[in-house]
Amino acid sequence: MNKQKFGIVLPVTLFAYFLILMDNSIIFTSSVQIGESLQLSSSALSWVSSAYTLTFGGFLLLSGRLSDLLGRKRIFLIGLSIFGISSLLIGLSQSALMMISMRAMQGVGSSIIAPTTLALIMDAYQSNMRQKAISYYGATAGIGSSIGLLIGGGLTSLISWRAGFIINVPFTVILILLTAKYINESETKSEKIDYLGSILSVLALVGIIFGFTEANLIVIVLGIIILVLFIIRESRINFPILPLTLFKNKIRSSAYATRLLFMMTMLPFWFFLPQMLQSQYGFSAFESGLAFLPLTIVNFIIALQLPRLTLKFGNSRILLAGEIVLMIGLILIAISNISTGYWGAIFIPMMIIGIGQGLILAPVTAAGVHEAPVELSGIASGVTNTMHQIGGPIGLSIIVSITNDFHIEIWMMVVFTAVATIILAVMANSSNN
Repeated sequence: MNKQKFGIVLPVTLFAYFLILMDNSIIFTSSVQIGESLQLSSSALSWVSSAYTLTFGGFLLLSGRLSDLLGRKRIFLIGLSIFGISSLLIGLSQSALMMISMRAMQGVGSSIIAPTTLALIMDAYQSNMRQKAISYYGATAGIGSSIGLLIGGGLTSLISWRAGFIINVPFTVILILLTAKYINESETKSEKIDYLGSILSVLALVGIIFGFTEANLIVIVLGIIILVLFIIRESRINFPILPLTLFKNKIRSSAYATRLLFMMTMLPFWFFLPQMLQSQYGFSAFESGLAFLPLTIVNFIIALQLPRLTLKFGNSRILLAGEIVLMIGLILIAISNISTGYWGAIFIPMMIIGIGQGLILAPVTAAGVHEAPVELSGIASGVTNTMHQIGGPIGLSIIVSITNDFHIEIWMMVVFTAVATIILAVMANSSNN
């Protein structure tokens, strides 16, 4: 990374985004140890993850819009502070109540950091520099999640699950100091804030995420009803928290659907594969994290090439190719004989999935903010991240409700990826006509 070109904004935003993604993945490899340490029931343990997901996904739209209205720097500093304080308290937790409540608080901080980092990048860079910065941002989304499995497993095995959260504290302090000193204030808007719409958006997203996470159809329906009421309200007022004009652009709309389906695929993959590795091959938490290293390395290599590839082939073609490659990797795992061991059944498909993930995340991120006006870049980023957050629970709950067979779980991920591929192909065809 050339800091003479990018300055301090890109390292600060990428590292902040990396922290929240890594922290979410740590739970996958350390959940057993957290449960044993705090003597959590299976229900309470599930809420360690769900509480974070609910607040993270539920507050994203509000957080993204507030960064547009109240200034990126101010909102970003608030998000970092919430994230750092809650991380410390999670690491010091001695009860289920404290652990779950602080994870919910951490989710609020993450909901502020995620869209604001992308909006800060949109503000700081233009043209080719912006494309490169978004490529690095998209790569961080994949690498952060994968490395989180490795770091979480390593810290849990070598030190304690608490280390995975407490390590955030010094990093957050450094980010706060760098942001305060080097990142410029953005313009604030005197526009009214749609408080009722904000409440409806939070209730709708929390309801949908909670309903799918807990497989509760009634709550899902209530969440969808509230979402419809929210959309109706947003279409009728002059100061919406979610301007519906964002969805008039076909590229952005396709990107939101693709991001949703991508996470419906990948979060279950990150969830089920470590379990299979530990139960089938006897891997430790750390070894399960190491198993994702081929995916992470390939993802990183592809990310470095993305600006050049995008310039040559275009964002839409790269994104479509990524979905196809991802689908091939998943199919190879689905048809593999896992009894042949990790090297025979998982290693090569894992690398192919890494290529697909690397080709998808930066382009789908760029498409999600494609031609978004500067004054709406925060909320455009918020919608992109909202799709990222709600996709995982939806995909996971659908798969869990249907099967517990590993190969069928992978085949369902193939189906989600195929749907995304069709959407992108249709969008590319309509753009050419």
